[in-house]
Amino acid sequence: MSNIWLWVILAICLVAMLFVFYNFIVIRRLPEGTERMVKMSDIIRQGANVFIKKEFTTIGIVVCVIAVLFTLFIEKFSGITYLLGAGMSSIVCILGMKSATYANVRTANKARESLSVGQTVKVALKGGSISGLSVQALGLLGLVLIVIISGVGPQTLETLSGVGLESLKTYNGNGLIHIKALLTNTSIMRITSYSLGCSTVAMFNRVAGGNYTKAADISADILGKIRNDLPEDDSRVPNVIADFIGDNVNDIAGNCSDLLESFVATVSATIIVAIGFLTTKGVNLSVDLFNSTYMYPVVIAGGGLLGCVIGILIVTIRKMGDKPNKELNLATYISAALSVIICGVVSYLAFGNANYDLASLGWKLGWATPWVCSILGIASGVAIGMITEYYTSSDYKPTKELAQYSVEGEAFVVTKGDAIGSKSCLFPILIIGASLVISGAICGLYGIAVAALGMLSFVGTTVTIDAFGPIADNAGGLAESCHLDSSVRTITDKLDAVGNTTAAIGKGFAIGSAAFATVSLICAYVSNFTDVPRINSYLIIAGCIIGGALIEFFVAILTDNTIKSAKELANVGDRQLSDPEIMAGKKDPDYNELVSLATKAALKRMLLPSIIALVVPFVCGAVLGPEFVIGILLGATITAIPRAIFMGNSGGAFDNAKKYVESGALEGHGKGSAAHKATVTGDTIGDTRKDVVGVALDIFIKMMSTVATTLFVVINALYIFLSGLF
Repeated sequence: MSNIWLWVILAICLVAMLFVFYNFIVIRRLPEGTERMVKMSDIIRQGANVFIKKEFTTIGIVVCVIAVLFTLFIEKFSGITYLLGAGMSSIVCILGMKSATYANVRTANKARESLSVGQTVKVALKGGSISGLSVQALGLLGLVLIVIISGVGPQTLETLSGVGLESLKTYNGNGLIHIKALLTNTSIMRITSYSLGCSTVAMFNRVAGGNYTKAADISADILGKIRNDLPEDDSRVPNVIADFIGDNVNDIAGNCSDLLESFVATVSATIIVAIGFLTTKGVNLSVDLFNSTYMYPVVIAGGGLLGCVIGILIVTIRKMGDKPNKELNLATYISAALSVIICGVVSYLAFGNANYDLASLGWKLGWATPWVCSILGIASGVAIGMITEYYTSSDYKPTKELAQYSVEGEAFVVTKGDAIGSKSCLFPILIIGASLVISGAICGLYGIAVAALGMLSFVGTTVTIDAFGPIADNAGGLAESCHLDSSVRTITDKLDAVGNTTAAIGKGFAIGSAAFATVSLICAYVSNFTDVPRINSYLIIAGCIIGGALIEFFVAILTDNTIKSAKELANVGDRQLSDPEIMAGKKDPDYNELVSLATKAALKRMLLPSIIALVVPFVCGAVLGPEFVIGILLGATITAIPRAIFMGNSGGAFDNAKKYVESGALEGHGKGSAAHKATVTGDTIGDTRKDVVGVALDIFIKMMSTVATTLFVVINALYIFLSGLF
């Protein structure tokens, strides 16, 4: 596979970014609406900017320190690639958040002007596409630049090894690559450090953003719905505006960095496994075949990006009806179908050469082997989304039953919601397990990595649809707080309900992709060993137990931090609401006080859980060895995946059960009823689960795996050194 493909992928990234900027300009040119709408949206935008500025100031300090350490002690250019990864993730977050704060008010205004669901959906979807396409385009752009500049293939092996390419050949003059080339190839370090840069920003973003938004959301619910019996999103409650801001900094910026990190980590893991073929005994690996194996993940990622651009373009230019979920699903199906076709074409072009000895790689289906693996990943992503929708949407039995139990009180709601969350874990994990087993059986570790990449090949569309949710949610909140006609709120409520489901599907997809990505990274980590460790090693078993406990500790920290922040915000909001003029609506509350407090609390509490993910693999590996790290990674992954699915789906079901009751679907039990208050309690519990804990768990396991893979050589060297001392 010629390196001309890298330039083709680079061109696709640029085309995608042009489409992003076009949509951004289109959104900006739309009117914002009434004077009140302009004022409230400006407060949200400024508050989001304040949070992002303060957060990235803190993140920037940490990232710069780590980059210097990488440059001084790991590899001289790895610090730069680490900064590149952190930079790409940061750009995506800022771009996505800014576009969302422009799109939310324009979505509300389009509903006000047109009273058309279809036209309103288009605005929210275009706003979401700015986030989605920039995730895939910028994440891939950084990788392509590293591969072009640093290289992995034989054209750079000559330089890296310090010897001529001829000396790297073995018998028969057929261009077989010598293992010596791998030992001097610094490209792996640069690729993994780029991935780690993305992971670092994602972890800080999810932890801080989650704490901010859910502390604001929970405190707003407590003040408005429970203590003062006020309407939802009432602008007299200062916490409501902080909640609107939180939707952008967590559900947009946090989600962008989360899935960008999954996408980059998966491509990186596939490249690392491909390079591992150089050290695999019995592999007949020619120069051209090696080129194809390491370039294949980059090319199918670029092909998937092209499919996303086409899918989103088709949906946004066609006339939309009054069923937004149908339009959003269409975008997913088009992008997924195009990804399947493109992966097939690329597989044939990459591995269809009759001279390639694919059997020596362990591939059972010839050139089609990686294509089948990618299809398994794509199908898994779609299936997990459908299962998540079933368990969280109010259109289906589980959430309807949960709403019906609300007439019996809070205890029944919480117990039933827990049961739904637990029940929802089985089938997604069965799908993930089956895909991993089949991929591994027909294509080995490379197949597992490609399956993960297949699931993420249309991540641009997935993030687009996920970003639709918070934009629609903010639009509904603005419609309420700006006192727009009830007909407008009817439209935004419809979009908001669909947005809740798309957000839940996005979280399910993020967790599923994290499972695939983490397994790929663990496989890449294991491939560093000359002899694969045996699972009956006491170090691995001990590591598994501790890794599982580490997840529970991480969950406890995040939950505790959120509740502490929510209590602080609720007390401040309560003090402001004691002013009779604010309660009478004669003057606005001090929104900035709540925004500032929420920001400080989130940033103060994000450091410990984020640093744990960075430090644990390194310290444990240095003290007890790389085998112990395998155990930590396995135990954490096995515990985190079902835990994250449980958290996300139970939280989504709680949220939509509340909205089901509010819609009047439960006869005789509307807003303000005892049943409604029971679902509000469930939603308050679910908020922390789905938007703080569940979404952070997947980053936690990916980040630990990335740290372990990136620093394997350093960890091993430190372990040997420390063992010698004692």
